Amino acid sequence: MIMFEILSYGFMQRAFEAGLVLSIAAPTIGIFFVVRRYSAMADTLAHVSLAGVAAGLFFGISSVWAAMIACIVAILGIERIREQRTLASDTVVSLFLSGGLALGVVLLGLRTSSGLNVTSFLFGSVLTVTGQEVLQIAGLGAAVVALTLLLWEPFFAVSLDEEVAEAAGLPVRNLNRLLAVLGAATIAISIHVVGVLLIGALMVVPVLAAMQFRVGFRATWAIAVAVSAVSTVAGLTLSYYLNLASGATVVLCAVALFLLSMTAAKLTSAGASRTATK
Repeated sequence: MIMFEILSYGFMQRAFEAGLVLSIAAPTIGIFFVVRRYSAMADTLAHVSLAGVAAGLFFGISSVWAAMIACIVAILGIERIREQRTLASDTVVSLFLSGGLALGVVLLGLRTSSGLNVTSFLFGSVLTVTGQEVLQIAGLGAAVVALTLLLWEPFFAVSLDEEVAEAAGLPVRNLNRLLAVLGAATIAISIHVVGVLLIGALMVVPVLAAMQFRVGFRATWAIAVAVSAVSTVAGLTLSYYLNLASGATVVLCAVALFLLSMTAAKLTSAGASRTATK
């Protein structure tokens, strides 16, 4: 009955549609970021997307497309500098993270007189998503998931060991950049759902929860998507009835599921150890 009541409102229907698309796309890209230990990269692109959103406001561009363009420019710049090996990878990532956030805050500050709600970009405001934005999110999300599944094996090989992948004849550089662009698209569609400060968590936390079960790579991805979807539905439902921030509530639900999975894994491991000693 609770779900039927929520879905009687158009804004909640759009919220669930946008949230569920992201709940599939985020862990689909996030699992490769985790394997590559690129969790910081997700946060960096998220902060850079804020600058893109701010620039989009000046030029009248959709926040989704503006954020995606900014993220793509940033990731190509990061990859170019990283390939030149003039700076350490973590240094380059930190540089873009700080610069992107600072630029975004400055540009948004110039728009405060227009009544702009900066908090909605930082922490998400999924309840205000329009029908057109849902279509943009769905289109980009479908493209991200489809391309990732199509290139699943090459992406896995590159994420696991770049040198082995290159020796096998895979175009490592192009695959790295394509994976980064797909990550940028995922972050762009997250702006309204969880905001730029929390998208990194939604890409990583469900994957970490799934990894506690210690199953194969594809099974881990499937569990991560399930955790992400449950977190999204539970978070949006709680935010509606308790009047909480939707993006933060979704992430907290994901963290709670991670803690539950970690506890369950420890109990299972302890039970197996006791059985083996008998």
